[in-house]
Amino acid sequence: MPTISKKGLNIPSSPIRKLVPYADKAKQNGIDILHLNIGQPDIKSPIESIDAIKNIDIELLKYEYSQGSHKFRKNLCSYYSGHNINVSPDDIITTVGASEALSFTMNSICDPGDEVIIPEPFYANYNGFAQASDVKVIPVTSKIEDNFALPSIELFEKKINNRTKAILICNPCNPTGYVYSKEEIINIANLAKKNDLFIIVDEVYREFIYSDLKHFSILEDETFFDNAILIDSTSKRYSLCGARIGFIVSKNSKFIETCMKFALARLSPPTVALIAANNALKSDNKYIDNVIKEYSMRRKVLIGELSKINNIEFSDPMGAFYSIIKLPVKNAEEFAKFLLTDFSINNESVMLAPAAGFYSSTDNGKDEVRIAFVLNSEKIKRAINIIYFGLKEYIG
Repeated sequence: MPTISKKGLNIPSSPIRKLVPYADKAKQNGIDILHLNIGQPDIKSPIESIDAIKNIDIELLKYEYSQGSHKFRKNLCSYYSGHNINVSPDDIITTVGASEALSFTMNSICDPGDEVIIPEPFYANYNGFAQASDVKVIPVTSKIEDNFALPSIELFEKKINNRTKAILICNPCNPTGYVYSKEEIINIANLAKKNDLFIIVDEVYREFIYSDLKHFSILEDETFFDNAILIDSTSKRYSLCGARIGFIVSKNSKFIETCMKFALARLSPPTVALIAANNALKSDNKYIDNVIKEYSMRRKVLIGELSKINNIEFSDPMGAFYSIIKLPVKNAEEFAKFLLTDFSINNESVMLAPAAGFYSSTDNGKDEVRIAFVLNSEKIKRAINIIYFGLKEYIG
């Protein structure tokens, strides 16, 4: 019998989707599932994007440029200029979501066996991208008692060796909701520059901040232009997850030229999706403002409801739309399964993302879950109520 590659066998399953079969079976049994496991916004996409798709007037759906249309990249430059980021269309490669952007990045800067340092917990698919690229993730663990703030620079420095190629962070952070300060970004970027490393910053959730803290982008400081790689996407800020339009942005021309080889090999990003994404950039400024107001309200509801549950800890999300919850159970994945297979209230239950998959260290996160507060406030209240009573029955 033909054999499967070790690489393929070793790629970890996504904790965000691994319980889908249990959720599907529950739905078949008449149970409505409140999905807190996945960062799929329920807020409508910009009307400009939807209208553009409905009114497409073309006779041939052809390939787009491998780096994305010049028009789209030029409009992206205008968007970035509003965030103190000055780039040109030549500094941008459009990708099939931020996922492909990260895959291109790892393959462009790393050889098999090279290492990337990442503070954990981190977006679970970083593990998958690294494994697919034969890259080793070196974790530096942040703590829930510190609200998952950036660990000390000394801990990062101890992990650096001759196989280290980059430090990767997500700001605001998926899955913790932490927002790194300007000082933290500068400190970690200085460490990367000092050691001739790349500093990769996933800024997909840039606008999602719920305090007076201002987001600081790695590309706002020209000191780091040779080292900095920005990963971004239209998915979250414009509720365009299904469009799968992301981008790599960097002032390092050699890096961009290398990424272009991967972009050329996969031909092009999807033309129709680019139309939707381009029109999102032209949407009313109030669109994103209203989105942030809505998530800010949902965050308050989530924190208020979680605060009513004894014997749990949770991160206070400063940004993005996630929180890590430490539960009074030994195995959070088993509890998450229990909610789908054995527990409901009024024919309704909850799907959570077990947090162990958001770590690279094998012993971390086993008693934690990630919650995405992407549902409206009433649904969040019902979901946390189900978790509360579900915990009582599960522990009992």
